Amino acid sequence: MPATPPGLEAIYTSCRRLYPNQPNPLQVTALVKYWLNGPDPLDYISMYSNSGDPERNIPPHWHYISFGLSDLHGDGRVHESSATEGPSGYGFELTFRLRREPGENNPPTWPAALMQSLARYVFQSGNVLCTGDHVSWHNPLDGSESRIQHMLMSDDSQLQPINTPFGSVNFVQIVGICSEELRAAQHWNGPGVIELLRSKEVAGGPWLITDMRRGETIFEIDPELQETVDQGIEQEGSNLSGVSNRCSWEEPDSEQIKATLTKGLSTSHNNLHNPLRSENTRDNESHPNTNQSRKESFDSTVSEGPAELTRTRTLDAIHLKFNLEAGLLLPLALRGRLRHGRHFTFKSVLNDVAITLVSSSVVGSFADEEHPFAAHGMWLQVLLTDDFIEEMIHDLDELTNDDILCPKTYSWPERGLCITVLPDEM
Repeated sequence: MPATPPGLEAIYTSCRRLYPNQPNPLQVTALVKYWLNGPDPLDYISMYSNSGDPERNIPPHWHYISFGLSDLHGDGRVHESSATEGPSGYGFELTFRLRREPGENNPPTWPAALMQSLARYVFQSGNVLCTGDHVSWHNPLDGSESRIQHMLMSDDSQLQPINTPFGSVNFVQIVGICSEELRAAQHWNGPGVIELLRSKEVAGGPWLITDMRRGETIFEIDPELQETVDQGIEQEGSNLSGVSNRCSWEEPDSEQIKATLTKGLSTSHNNLHNPLRSENTRDNESHPNTNQSRKESFDSTVSEGPAELTRTRTLDAIHLKFNLEAGLLLPLALRGRLRHGRHFTFKSVLNDVAITLVSSSVVGSFADEEHPFAAHGMWLQVLLTDDFIEEMIHDLDELTNDDILCPKTYSWPERGLCITVLPDEM
């Protein structure tokens, strides 16, 4: 029999230590391996039966563990060879804990398909998944009618980080969550919401076990938890510094600027109590929908290119466009980030476009109060002064609700800024 690849053996050893009575668990296997041009990056997903801990009210569940995001082989067939002191491959494997239904003798395989989808995203984008990250999925994870439609990432509740011959490996556990819990993670922070889930047995408990039959959010189970989140947002802001989404920006030509200013100033003169001009508009630009807009903790960067593309230039006016999902995060960016002296970046999933909103106190921005719109290649920075941040928070208040009618345009003509929120399906 051929020897088990060293990276694979290291993870097997860790699993055998946790499940000594299950040396040969059921596995989902990629029929055509990734290095042979197969579509699935994970070589295997093992599925273990975990009896839980009755004394701590931890229920029996299925424990899924992936093999392939880390370097299993060490010969360059999938991952570049890495030093033993660094991360192995992407430095982590995925796990998932699914509550076991009474009388269920075989683990469902849909979690394996979900893990393959996440692995494909990692391989295609190069973005690793870390504790506190969220994945907005917008569909029941198991394809049912469940309210569990998104994911948070946490450290696995039992598997500790290991060192392999090809580097270190962490075990990142997928935790299924409801839309309201996703919103709390976005507006506050993922680790904080993870701790709230741990505190409620029905919502996951200490081992963060996903129950696809859960019909209540943690805020419906315990309304006082919403106060915890609200206080956290007010005192700490949000640790979500950016998202991948559908966005674009353009500099209106002189006639567009003139028309916008003329119309906008006329409107503001007619309604002094409401300086915001918002209207339903039609836009033919295509903004396809995505179901995998993922939270990233990153500072925006741009790749080097011809000097004419990467030189920094200032703009007199700017028109920003976001799909609805990104638009609904604008209040978060303003309240949870810029109001606290931070920045927030929208990165397009379609191309190299990036839009970073910065406050006056952010150090190193190439936009300033004299020139609030500055572009470096496809990367745009928009500096918002403290008074403008408060004005925008007021004017964009309706974006705190999910039921706004799109497309919708908001305009601040005296500041040269226009924002259009487009339907996700466009």
